[in-house]
Amino acid sequence: MSDYQNPEYLVIGQITKPHGVRGELRVDVSTDEPARFLKLKEVLIARNERQTPQMMEVESVRFHQDKALIKFVGLNYRDQIEEFRKWLVLIPIDQAIPLEEGEFFYYQLVGMRVETDKGEFLGELTEVIQTGANDVFVVQHPEKGERLIPDTEEVVTAVDGESRKITVHVIPGLFDS
Repeated sequence: MSDYQNPEYLVIGQITKPHGVRGELRVDVSTDEPARFLKLKEVLIARNERQTPQMMEVESVRFHQDKALIKFVGLNYRDQIEEFRKWLVLIPIDQAIPLEEGEFFYYQLVGMRVETDKGEFLGELTEVIQTGANDVFVVQHPEKGERLIPDTEEVVTAVDGESRKITVHVIPGLFDS
C-alpha cells in the first residue's frame, strides 16, 4: 500500500460492526472533521494498513451516537458485510483536509524525537493513541522503555516539524509509576 512516513492514504475511521440488518456499518470516526463523511461518494476500505484497499461506492451516511453509519452500494444485508469488522476506512492523501499552520497528521508525528523543555531525551514517538479526551503519545526510549505522554497544552509545549522534535514539560506525577 504505502509506507508509514509517506502514505498514499489516510485512515479516517475504522469499521466496528454491522448496524442493523440492512447493510449499514458502524464506524469509529478518526478525523477532526466527522462531517466529511456526509460528503463521501466513495471510500477505500482495507483489512489493515498493509493491504491494498478496495474502492467502495457510498450509498448513504448518517450519524448515531457519535458513530458514522455507512451503507455501501450493493451491500444490503448483514451477512454481506459481516467480514468488514475492524477494517479501516481510508481516503487518498490528496483528498485530505488542508491543515492549519502548526497542525500535523498523526503519521507526520511518528518518528519525531521527544525531549523535555530542559533538553532531556525521552525517546521517539512511535504511536498516537486517540482516547476521546486527548491524544496520548507513545514514546519509546532505547533503555528506559515506553512512556505515555498526554497531548495536552500543559504537557506538549512545542512540535517542530522542520527539526522533527516534540518538546514536553514534565508535570508532577507524569512519569511516576
